[in-house]
Amino acid sequence: MTDTTATSRRYIFWLLAVVAILWFANLGYRHLAQPDEGRYAEIPREMLTSGDWLTPRLNGLKYFEKPALQYWATAAAFRLFGEHEWSARLWNALTGFLGIVLVCFTGWRVFGAQAGLYAGLVLGSSLLYVLAGHVITLDMGVTFFMTLGLAGFLLAQQPAASAREIRRWMHMTWAALALAVLSKGLIGIVLPGATLIIYSLIQRDWTLWKRLHLLSGLALFAAISAPWFIAVTLANPEFFGFFFIYEHFGRFLDTHHGRYQPWWYFAPAILIGVLPWLTLLLDTLARAWTQGHADKNAFQASRFLLVWIAVIYLFFTLSNSKLPFYILPIFPALALLMGQRLAQINRNTLYWHGVSGVLLALAGLALVPWVAQSGNSKTPQALFAAYAPWISAAAIVWLLGTLVGLYLFQRESVRRGITVIALSSLTSAQLLLSGFETLSPSYSAYRIAEQVTPYLKHGNPFYSVNMYDQTLPFYLKRTFILVGYQGELDFGVAQEPQKYLPDLAAFKQAWLAQPYALAIMPPDIYRQFEQDGLPMRLIAQDPQRVVVSTP
Repeated sequence: MTDTTATSRRYIFWLLAVVAILWFANLGYRHLAQPDEGRYAEIPREMLTSGDWLTPRLNGLKYFEKPALQYWATAAAFRLFGEHEWSARLWNALTGFLGIVLVCFTGWRVFGAQAGLYAGLVLGSSLLYVLAGHVITLDMGVTFFMTLGLAGFLLAQQPAASAREIRRWMHMTWAALALAVLSKGLIGIVLPGATLIIYSLIQRDWTLWKRLHLLSGLALFAAISAPWFIAVTLANPEFFGFFFIYEHFGRFLDTHHGRYQPWWYFAPAILIGVLPWLTLLLDTLARAWTQGHADKNAFQASRFLLVWIAVIYLFFTLSNSKLPFYILPIFPALALLMGQRLAQINRNTLYWHGVSGVLLALAGLALVPWVAQSGNSKTPQALFAAYAPWISAAAIVWLLGTLVGLYLFQRESVRRGITVIALSSLTSAQLLLSGFETLSPSYSAYRIAEQVTPYLKHGNPFYSVNMYDQTLPFYLKRTFILVGYQGELDFGVAQEPQKYLPDLAAFKQAWLAQPYALAIMPPDIYRQFEQDGLPMRLIAQDPQRVVVSTP
């Protein structure tokens, strides 16, 4: 199916400009949320402050859970633009936006101009992808580089590709996978490699291996990925066992980090995360295996994408460590398949997909009263009530955009209709993100930081008793002495135990010996210290935290 007007480069240019404005507009609107945003903003801040760009540290302790690429990128952003919330999120937003452009280009080259445009629109408006592009985790970075590797591979396998183009695209693939490994570890090469092997076995297609440029590609992969791993291991001999053994095999098999979820966990994450394109997703998956090249001996891009999706989904489903964003690398592949389907679908079927979008938007509106009445021990009901109008606004924008899209479908302006639905959905997701700021008193320590800042004195100790708030170090621009708490910092504490106090008794002794010090603690610990008569002066508090100084 084609629109009455051909896809033009001018149209795509202006469309990307609008998407860019919507995409980057609210990066600094929200305060950092714990734990991930605080953690992945603080590590680069400490890297920049210390000048040690080799050994990642969190709260001054060695932190080897992930490689250093995103830390370097964020530290560079801090040096260029200052230490702000928006600059902390810049790497995620930039790689997310470039991922949209990449999917659009790849779809254009592999499936045609319309399919490429639609694939970019689908990806740039899918709820989970938009959220991941504006929340600081490592998942968007690794997703971008895995997608870059996927794109290079797909382009290298095109029948019309010349020998020079094949070499160029495959070298791009190897370089991208090296950067994926530097972003989040071995999944950056293991999952693409597993996909290639399984696809080859299913299709009995071994000719594509001749196009991999294995020797030069592996050399390029090693030249990019190996230097940091070698250097950090030489500087920290304990790194190799912790990172390559525990972080990859141990985390996959055990439940130490409390991220164990049932086997079906990622199914709702995908079904909700692909909104507003839910019914299109189901339609696409039902047909994608048969949407291959007419020549059965030719490379089947659609089938390769399906295998990519299945491998990643199965891998993380089998893992005992699950978080919603882990599944993000399948979304660009899903978008390419859905873009291909949108370019083929007839107008009547597309219209009914739009009707389903209206029903889903109405369901979102129906949830607003329930959200407004929600509340728990961490987040009071009043904060959810303040968030409810943002959800209403998001659902209304989504609903209106879908209705306009339906009208345009009736007028046989399919491309504009899909564009309107996508842009309204992106706007809706951004409203949900911006509205999350109403919940920030429960998820961010910025208010406590504002109260504490006047009491800070250079060189005096600041204790964190039986807790570690991930966002507070970034806002106070300093680290803490942990007391009785290790959590994910247990490895770093084991390497440098002199930076740690094991219990409350050790803290009391250290506290009484200090001429001036600060401490943050949960309210129940503060009440216990009051009962014990420990000399303290209350300087800041909220429902979750109490900050005191020596008298």
